[in-house]
Amino acid sequence: MKKILYLFLLIFQVSLAQTAFEQGNQYYQKENYQAAITSFESIINSGKESAEVYFNLGNAYYKLHKVAPAIYNYEKALLLSPNDEEIKTNLDFARKMTIDDIKVIPKVGFQKLISDFTSKYYYDTWAWIAVAFALLFLAFFSGYYFSQKTVLKRVFFFGMFFWLAGICLSAASGFYEKSRTDNEKPAIIFAETTPLKSEPKIGSQDATVLHEGTKVYILESIANWKKVELTDETTGWIEDSAIKEIK
Repeated sequence: MKKILYLFLLIFQVSLAQTAFEQGNQYYQKENYQAAITSFESIINSGKESAEVYFNLGNAYYKLHKVAPAIYNYEKALLLSPNDEEIKTNLDFARKMTIDDIKVIPKVGFQKLISDFTSKYYYDTWAWIAVAFALLFLAFFSGYYFSQKTVLKRVFFFGMFFWLAGICLSAASGFYEKSRTDNEKPAIIFAETTPLKSEPKIGSQDATVLHEGTKVYILESIANWKKVELTDETTGWIEDSAIKEIK
């Protein structure tokens, strides 16, 4: 009985979320962006997340020229659908509305080569690649086992090692990419302006002033302060209330 009730509640919640999603799209088409935001956020508040909801929510905030919420929701959508080019394009448009022009210092060395390679795909995509290589390995193993000709046996034998290397490479890439993304703690500045302090104190010297929509990476937390790093490798402290973590 409890399982049936749980299933009924689940179906009911999904139905409500779908209704709210369609209603939000209708509001958006009628250019009632605030109402669309209310509908999309009701879905998220109910615990139902999806890249489509965050993407549409970002679009609605973008139309209202609300930089920080637009970028934040595009970033959330990109976490759930990292290979979506439309999300990336709209995120780039939203970033152009930010005031801060912070340079991106490229990393160099062997670690950069690894990161550039593994970041081509999300870690779950690497997992599927490993599965595909595993199936090919099994196919070549079967060919080697059942083949009667020496030439074919050699082809299948060397092919097995090739696909085995592919499995190891894709699995290692997936683990590396997951570790890299898990260790990153990105956040978006929501305050209109906020000082980047040299120390976690109100009276400490301002290193610079940041504006809404700027992306930072959290390195450390002390009380109501966060030590953050910018894309140009500048570090400093900002108040916890000024930012909103993406993850």
